[in-house]
Amino acid sequence: MPRPLAIGNGEMLLAFDSGLNVRDFYFPYVGLYNHLSGAKLRMGVWVEDRFAWLEDPSWSKAIDYMDGTLASNVLCRNEELELELHLVDVVHHGHNLYIKRIEAKNLANRPREARIFFSHDLRIMESDIGDTAFFNPYLNAIVHYKLDNYFLISGYDAYGGISQYTTGVKGYSHLVGTWRDAEDGQLAGNPIEQGSVDSTVAFHLPLPAEGAQTMWYWIACGRNLQQVSDLHQLVQARGPEALARETESFWRAWVSKSAENFSKLPQRIADFCARSLLIMRTQIDDRGAVTAANDSDIMQNVKAHYSYLWPRDGAIITSVFDELRFALVSRNFFKFCARVLPPDRAALMHKYTPDGSMGASWHPWYIDGKAEVPFQEDGTGLVMWALWRHYESLQDIEFVEPLYEKMIVPMCDFMVDFRDPHSHLPLPSWDLWEERRGVHCFTTVAVWAGLEAGARFAELIGDTRAKKFKTAANQIKENFKTYFYDHDRGFFLRTLYPSKRGGYSPDLVPDSSSLVIPLFGMFPIDDPEVESSARTIEQRLWVNTEVGGMARYENDYYFRQSHSVPGNPWFICTLWLAEHLILAADEPCDMERPLELLEWCIRWALPTGALSEQIHPYTGEPLSVAPLTWSHAAFVHTALQYSQKMERLNGRGRRKEDQRGQTPNKDKAAR
Repeated sequence: MPRPLAIGNGEMLLAFDSGLNVRDFYFPYVGLYNHLSGAKLRMGVWVEDRFAWLEDPSWSKAIDYMDGTLASNVLCRNEELELELHLVDVVHHGHNLYIKRIEAKNLANRPREARIFFSHDLRIMESDIGDTAFFNPYLNAIVHYKLDNYFLISGYDAYGGISQYTTGVKGYSHLVGTWRDAEDGQLAGNPIEQGSVDSTVAFHLPLPAEGAQTMWYWIACGRNLQQVSDLHQLVQARGPEALARETESFWRAWVSKSAENFSKLPQRIADFCARSLLIMRTQIDDRGAVTAANDSDIMQNVKAHYSYLWPRDGAIITSVFDELRFALVSRNFFKFCARVLPPDRAALMHKYTPDGSMGASWHPWYIDGKAEVPFQEDGTGLVMWALWRHYESLQDIEFVEPLYEKMIVPMCDFMVDFRDPHSHLPLPSWDLWEERRGVHCFTTVAVWAGLEAGARFAELIGDTRAKKFKTAANQIKENFKTYFYDHDRGFFLRTLYPSKRGGYSPDLVPDSSSLVIPLFGMFPIDDPEVESSARTIEQRLWVNTEVGGMARYENDYYFRQSHSVPGNPWFICTLWLAEHLILAADEPCDMERPLELLEWCIRWALPTGALSEQIHPYTGEPLSVAPLTWSHAAFVHTALQYSQKMERLNGRGRRKEDQRGQTPNKDKAAR
């Protein structure tokens, strides 16, 4: 399932599998639409009557990114074909252009011709109904289109442009597609097809003995033929190399803004933070949708995907960008939330598609004979919490002010009202894992944090409603331990289920999400119940295998691999533990374990740096989707917390040394 490489620009996103097929191709939104939907863009090579697609095991591959930028750096070698390929892929930062550089090196001591084939099995707008593919002789390009989605494919080699092309039908009458036509080194030259269609193009490279040649290939995306034609002509006028290099430079400049924040981290951690930021940026749409993940292989299991904005995930992810003062990402996110906030019920829904539509959901609107609007209230609370963190970081009152009456007050009013009149805790909603309806520890902390943030905003502008928001937050905090802390078991309960007779029934399953209580500041890290709960949660949920890591909760069923462990290790859960240990540290030596947990994340990342949602408890292979945006955000945030805490602890140590060094001098002066 994992996607080791993802490149994008906020409107386009391409993700590659380990066979170097493009498996996800999103446009015009990041996360919408996927114009492959389980199909592939393939690359293959024909030499001396032998052919191999890059996914063939005859190729050895070293897949990585260029340092500090969003450009691939891939080396492929095929001993049977006596050929080596160096590939560089970029999506231009300012134009909807995918550009690929291919350097082919002849390992044989004789001159040969290599034919490079690219096959395009597009399902435009996630359907293969009503597509058209045709060869445009005026542009020497293949064009795929449907409605207002256009894709122009071209390139050039030593002979000029496309050397061969064909279009064809696929998916019926035993026709698999034109990629099969490529395998004999010759394409049929069919100029147009409609319906369920694909296309293949070829470029011919004359290779001197033990010599090399370079070619370029590109895909332009647009809303009509004129747009993609203009982009094609831009590439021809400026040259693909210049466009690729300026893209590499742009992303190096973009990520360098964070360098000072990472400067005191171990170099390996700092480099991984930079890579994480770049990967995170590929998953974020320029119009505000912070998508969870865009690895569509998950659809093979459940016919659903992660290409949505969950308000909770978006709030946590954008708060990391705010820590590093990347203001544009978070501003777009908050504008998105303001746009989609229901006017008659100021609580954000379960999830949203990148264009702002309500996302697919399995949460019922009718439960126990009663109608209700299903949602996860933690998303509403955390968006408010993140907005205050944004203001604290950037002090941009002019951005916040238009959101005050439109979003801040209505959301806080909702959170105040959506509470039980006796316990003052939130009423039931769905938990952060999307599995249980009840009153949840994580959600309650999120609502408390959101109301605290709302009170601060109201105080900032002198609004008397600050008292109402603050009172509600205090009531939640005052009652939290009474209802959620289990003294017999020594940990905070994950969920309370309202009883028909009044009160609550406890869910006794230990859950790693209770580790966030001090992370959001509800109670201090040295609070006895917080300390006890953290110890118990770690003991119960640490995966005692050679892989290690923290499970979500006991008997986690999602992608379960074994009944001998509490669940699969999750990166975000392991990083909650690391952040907990950082907060609790009193001496530099206490920071060794958090550093080990950061290193643990790097160890189990893909070689490109991509972090999955979870990993196999015995092999460490990625499970579910990769990259998961939240996993990367959690790593960067925890690394920043580690750096800041180490600086404080080392500074305190130096002050103690200075004080010890000064004492004898004072005594000597007195004598």
